[in-house]
Amino acid sequence: MGSGQAVVVYGAYGHTGRFVVAQLRDQGFVPVLSGRDPEKLRALAASHPGLEVRPAPVDDPGALDRALAGAAAVVNCAGPFATTAAPVIEAALRAGIPYLDVAAEIEANVDTFAQFADRARAAGAVVLPAMAFYGGLGDLLATAAMDDWTAADEAHIAYGLSSWHPTDGTRTAGRISRERRGGRRVRFTGGQLEYHQDAPPILEWAFPEPIGPRAVIGEFSMADVVTIPAHLAVPEVRSYMTTEAAGDLSAPDTPRPAAVDELGRSEQTFLVDVLVRSGGVERRAVASGRDIYAVTAPLVVEAVDRILSGRTRTVGVASAGELFDAADFLGALAPHLTVDLRR
Repeated sequence: MGSGQAVVVYGAYGHTGRFVVAQLRDQGFVPVLSGRDPEKLRALAASHPGLEVRPAPVDDPGALDRALAGAAAVVNCAGPFATTAAPVIEAALRAGIPYLDVAAEIEANVDTFAQFADRARAAGAVVLPAMAFYGGLGDLLATAAMDDWTAADEAHIAYGLSSWHPTDGTRTAGRISRERRGGRRVRFTGGQLEYHQDAPPILEWAFPEPIGPRAVIGEFSMADVVTIPAHLAVPEVRSYMTTEAAGDLSAPDTPRPAAVDELGRSEQTFLVDVLVRSGGVERRAVASGRDIYAVTAPLVVEAVDRILSGRTRTVGVASAGELFDAADFLGALAPHLTVDLRR
């Protein structure tokens, strides 16, 4: 992998960005450290000798062009993506390189599809939003579960997190998303996104062992409600979150994730249970692992490698399941994820 190709990481000094930088180096790429804060970039570079630093304010197209010059791809890890996604995509299109981000912001992902689909397709460019734990992983699992189905009646994505210690970026992104939709909740039903103000249902989801049945918040909508319907004919897409993890996220005093191993991962574990249903027939895909922020790094770096090596199925703005062979992609993540396709 990698072959020494330069990949710009915008927002390299953020919590997820640091994992992405390390994963790129492990896979033979040369990360270029970029973002809005020169001091934070220099501090990060001190722990990665030899890596180039290219500061670039998101509202300075010239600086963004210089940051991306000579790179093979750019990975945007800098939230809020409502602010950063469009300018960095514009710069990637000018540079003629693929753009990937790790956005969990539903509205930012909707904007990316709406604003750049035609231009990216016409340019033969790849723009891959939400290539992360939220959005990318659920989409890959749902696509793999469907296998030879061309359509399904429903897709359900249940998140079994042992806990959720959010980063500052997660809190900021959540606040901006709530502001953009006026405090309403969002769901994908009847083939479209709907915004509403009713209270979310509390349900029980029968997670596989070792988690087992757990109380979950129904319609805890994440980026999956954008990525999955973007290419799969599924009119109902619902996601669920264990109540304990949702409580962690909403509590103002929940601490940030704390590293407990040499890779910088937290002790938090996850299990993602995806169910697709068509005409009374069900198929499942399950993934489990550790640290939702850390696991985003192998997801997005595997995507970078596949794009740069030509292992893609389309161009334009695309979800992970549309762009890649989903089952093969998930299989390549074996060192980082345990995946069970129960077709």
